[in-house]
Amino acid sequence: MKKVSVLIVDDSAFMRRILSDILKKDHRIEVVGTARNGKDCLEKIHTLNPDVITLDIEMPVMDGLEALSIIMENHPRPVVMVSSLTKEGAESTVKAVSLGAVDFIQKPSGSISLDMKTVEQDVVRKVLVAGEANVNVHKGKPVGEKVSVPDGVRNQGNLVAIGTSTGGPRALQQVLTTLPGNLPAPIVIVQHMPEGFTKSLSERLNRLSEITIKEGEHMEELQNGIAYIAPGGSHMQVIQGEGGLFIHLDKTAPINGHRPSVNRLLQSLSHLNNVSITSVIMTGMGADGLEGLIELKHRMVQTYSIAESKESCVVYGMPKAVVKSGLADKVLELEQISQSIVQSLHIRRR
Repeated sequence: MKKVSVLIVDDSAFMRRILSDILKKDHRIEVVGTARNGKDCLEKIHTLNPDVITLDIEMPVMDGLEALSIIMENHPRPVVMVSSLTKEGAESTVKAVSLGAVDFIQKPSGSISLDMKTVEQDVVRKVLVAGEANVNVHKGKPVGEKVSVPDGVRNQGNLVAIGTSTGGPRALQQVLTTLPGNLPAPIVIVQHMPEGFTKSLSERLNRLSEITIKEGEHMEELQNGIAYIAPGGSHMQVIQGEGGLFIHLDKTAPINGHRPSVNRLLQSLSHLNNVSITSVIMTGMGADGLEGLIELKHRMVQTYSIAESKESCVVYGMPKAVVKSGLADKVLELEQISQSIVQSLHIRRR
């Protein structure tokens, strides 16, 4: 089995050593080199040709975001960002994953921290997943055109639910920014992300979209044309109340390592009455969402399931599980999903 070769880029010698020590413990990974900044990284890509790059964001000479843009344009390959937990760090990280970074690793307590050892398993897992990622799927593809809602289509009990993980922020940007502001349904979204990052993600997507995009709040009523992203670190469910649908947040135990969990969201939708669900499962490792979709399809006739196709997935895991189960009503490339969402609301008018 070929090892995943990794180039570690960080201006801190301490962090370079910590990351190297963590990754070298796994026999599936080979650290082929380190670099001190973005400029040094670009020079070493030519000589070392790594499969994966871990890239710090804040560095002198050339920072991580500038280096990432050049890498994705000229030397596309999986990049895992190394981020601080500050608000500015979260915003830069969200921008990085929107630019094409596959995922990110958190620095628990700043740029120089022994706490990094507490996230060893996470670091190894994300590097290995990145080694299998297809970062060329979006290269050269134009952003999809805006979708319009056919005349006369109103919300008659429609709800859209989206689940995604690795590669998801960029996929969400493609889908959400092409939806019309007058979308006759609310959208609930689970994107696997830790606490502190989903707010930056929702704010960035909101600036780029006609629909309103925000972090979901506990007992907030769902409204048409608004997308609600589950806050990192909390499960999000939808419950039926007096006159409408409401968000319920909780911090119960992670499900299969995920909190928020796509399964938990979809399972909650299976208990709603007189609601037509459009379920969308996009890029991500694993199978989160499959169990929830099985329950949703079993309990509710009005469930329309869309899965992203392998051709456009950064990581073809979550959608693959749905497709293999036979529960996907449509298997579509990313650029076609927003149109299909709108069509699903139109087709199922009652």
